[in-house]
Amino acid sequence: MKRLFTMFMVLTMALTISATSFAAEPHIIPQPSYIEMHEGEFLVTPKTKIVVYDDAWDAAEVFAADMQMFFDSKKPMPCVKRGSGIKVRTDNNIPAEGYELYVQSHEIFVTGGSEAGIFYGLQTLRQIIVANNGAVPCCFIADEPSFAYRGVHMDVCRHFFTVDEVKRYIDIIAAHKVNRLHWHLTDDQGWRIEIKRYPELTTKGSMRKETLIGHGLNPEQWDGTPYGGFYTQDEVRDIVAYAQKRCVTIIPEIEMPGHAQAALHAYPWLGCHEQIVDVWTTWGVTPEVLCAGKETTYEFLENVLAEVVELFPSEIIHIGGDECPKDRWKECEHCQAKMKAEGLESEEELQGYLVARIEKYLNSKGRRIIGWDEILEGGVTPTATVMAWRGAKIGAYAAERGNEVVMTPLPICYFDFYQTESREGEGLRIGGHINFEKVYGWDPYEGITDEARKNIIGVQCNVWSEYLKTMPMLEAQLLPRLAAMCEVQWAVDRRNEETIRQKMETFRKFYDANGWNYAPYYFEGRR
Repeated sequence: MKRLFTMFMVLTMALTISATSFAAEPHIIPQPSYIEMHEGEFLVTPKTKIVVYDDAWDAAEVFAADMQMFFDSKKPMPCVKRGSGIKVRTDNNIPAEGYELYVQSHEIFVTGGSEAGIFYGLQTLRQIIVANNGAVPCCFIADEPSFAYRGVHMDVCRHFFTVDEVKRYIDIIAAHKVNRLHWHLTDDQGWRIEIKRYPELTTKGSMRKETLIGHGLNPEQWDGTPYGGFYTQDEVRDIVAYAQKRCVTIIPEIEMPGHAQAALHAYPWLGCHEQIVDVWTTWGVTPEVLCAGKETTYEFLENVLAEVVELFPSEIIHIGGDECPKDRWKECEHCQAKMKAEGLESEEELQGYLVARIEKYLNSKGRRIIGWDEILEGGVTPTATVMAWRGAKIGAYAAERGNEVVMTPLPICYFDFYQTESREGEGLRIGGHINFEKVYGWDPYEGITDEARKNIIGVQCNVWSEYLKTMPMLEAQLLPRLAAMCEVQWAVDRRNEETIRQKMETFRKFYDANGWNYAPYYFEGRR
């Protein structure tokens, strides 16, 4: 990994004091590339000025607001154009998401390769401030991430979360230097995004009659209470802008051709037999899918995506593609006619045909597709990004064939799983057992050839919400395992199992200071 330490020689020449007088190295999550400790400290207070160069106001203002909450002060720290204090600026010689943090006793410099780099440098500074109640030891830190794509998934279909709760989720992941929020917006159990051309997607498709009680593997009882919610386009724009200020790109997911029963409830003509179906009230996989043989289905998908791309600036748009049963297609005259007309030999190739058409459409809008790894089965172009969830071997295969790959394999990246072997006190969860240690020790490059490694662009954890009804429940599934995952994402070659527990005890104070709900099991020594 390249290390561009622009101040290193100057600092080295300036060192005249014995290293034994320096402060201990701060505990930072994820681990920086390089830390060098010096003598002295800078005390950050609510009145410390943030001096902004190069128009990096968003990063500075977010940091100022976070510090206002920490200090419980009446006003955010002042952001100004000149003066002394914490100086933030960009330097093109530093990698775009990299940063250098130089703390002296009279001022602090945070220099990033872009505003994103400045944001991450300020997040490191924020951790040190919280851990030491404002006293920042003099040091030089140079840092940059291992992966360009560092993702966290959020499912708002099975259970809905408010605008404020989504923003809180963004706050949490941004503090872990995550830069992608995969927002799962449509599924069988609810359509959550307003589409003006198809208003019944939300007036009808966002509400289900009731919700399953107990585990989905043995559905026997429902609560009898209508459940739903959706985001207006104005709310989506607000959330997207909020995320952008925190250097988080939101990748929307519009599921197709499976996981579409909520859409079928709103518009039955999207189905093969135009059958009337309810928004689904249980979990799992339903045979009711979009008809891939009708041209009206493609018109619908393109019209939906036309509005989606206007709301989300993300270069890639997630089209789902997972868990699509082909039962209805096998008996559908429209699907069979389409297969014959296009020379397709299987229903898997029919799904590949749908994916190819949608990819071509999104390409025409200047966007690219990302999909779950099932999109490989019907043949997909090398320009599609593959989200490998059914195992690392599928990710390796996709990378070998030239596709960009985001590694998110089951079970290691599924944070809806239990966190302890005993499951004591955890409540009802989907199953499995993924603790902090397993996540921290995971090698996303396992089984990947040196040549194919360049196509592994990132790592993501997924948090499905079938059994997560409230924001505190969601947070406790995410934290503290996200700290382990962000070390994989940002510092894959710098992890140290001997020091991580001590670092996490410090980071726990950071969680407490922000009022985030985290699971206690790791800190209690439970596995």
